[in-house]
Amino acid sequence: MATVNIYLTFNGNCEKAFNFYQSVFGGEFNYVARYNEMPPQEGMPPMSEDDKNRLMHIGLPISKETILMGADNIQNYESHTTFGNNFSIMATGNSKEDADRIFNALAADGRITMAIADQFWGDYMGMLVDKFGISWLVTYELPKG
Repeated sequence: MATVNIYLTFNGNCEKAFNFYQSVFGGEFNYVARYNEMPPQEGMPPMSEDDKNRLMHIGLPISKETILMGADNIQNYESHTTFGNNFSIMATGNSKEDADRIFNALAADGRITMAIADQFWGDYMGMLVDKFGISWLVTYELPKG
């Protein structure tokens, strides 16, 4: 069965927000990455020093089944985050095929914003906005090793 978690987007205060959430829920971050760790991406404009230090991804396990995740937007690449577009639903498939099935079904009559593919951090992931305007990240954690 696929799992579903919430993915929050911030305008540069993701780290501050997640430190607050950690103080509320406890636990340890399971992954923290900044944009300066990302390899160069074809067609992506240069990042400012501020953008390079923003969080590209952070995860805070809340329970065995739930992880609160987030990232900052980067100013030269993405639109400004506002109330209403500051979250996505993340669906994690049980296999690449399951992730493809979920991704393709959600993308029907919607808009793909990042094709599903192997990513440099070791996951298989894509992003889309469904036909109802809801943002989704669909992922599968590739086996390590």
